[in-house]
Amino acid sequence: MRGRRPPAKQPPAAPQGAPQATPQAAPQTAIPAAPQAVPGFWDPRRRPERPDLSRLTVIRFLTETDYPPFNYTGADGNPAGFNVDLARALCEEIKVTCTVQMRRFETLVDALTSNRGDAIIASMAVSPQLRARVDFTDPYYRVPARFASRKDAVMPEVRPEYLEGKKVGVIAGSAHEAYLKAMFTDAEMHGYPNDDALRTALRKGEVDFIFGDAISLAFWINGTDSGDCCAFSGGPFVESRFFGEGVGIAVRKGNDVLRQALNWALFRVWEKGRHTDLWLRYFSVSPF
Repeated sequence: MRGRRPPAKQPPAAPQGAPQATPQAAPQTAIPAAPQAVPGFWDPRRRPERPDLSRLTVIRFLTETDYPPFNYTGADGNPAGFNVDLARALCEEIKVTCTVQMRRFETLVDALTSNRGDAIIASMAVSPQLRARVDFTDPYYRVPARFASRKDAVMPEVRPEYLEGKKVGVIAGSAHEAYLKAMFTDAEMHGYPNDDALRTALRKGEVDFIFGDAISLAFWINGTDSGDCCAFSGGPFVESRFFGEGVGIAVRKGNDVLRQALNWALFRVWEKGRHTDLWLRYFSVSPF
């Protein structure tokens, strides 16, 4: 994964943070997978004030060429995807003209800083390194970590004591492995070199659970490669120390007028339910 993606892209609803130990025993009964969950990233008690939007007449968004379903070239040759639709919804809220230009991911920051665009909406993970070059809006989604198991062993909740002695697969050297080593010390950890090897191990029953990037796991679970074998267990883990600050819209350093306008519009789009509608359209299996 590149710099936009969590820990290697770093990026809901009532997230489960660092797990707390309790004396409860592990549940023994398999349960069906939870229904589609829609994340919420904004606190309704922290409604942003409407900024002065009079100086904004156009927003030139930059996005990436090929990262479906977030951004890709549609059948008509125009930019499409979750990020693109969200950008258009923000422009409608602000009531300004909106353009979306697609570029290779590695060229986006240079294009922004050289004034070839006004904002980057391309699933870019906020990081200290990027903050030195650009400013970011509030996160508009996060990339949580989750456990997946075979469908006959789904748990509604995953806590450290539930995984005592269980075989848990994870990508070796990843932030997910670091989190397991810190929080799930009694699990039997198995490191794998890549996602294919990790998921194959779960499919074949070589491990009881795997732990990783919930967005890529969601697409695998819902895709043909999984063979309908598996489902999520427990809720999302979003601790920023391990999994990053989230995904934001980048603007040029010091462009507070645009940053504040986008923050206001993001809240409004969420408050009206449009963010939820977009999420449900693009994610048939929720990462959250």
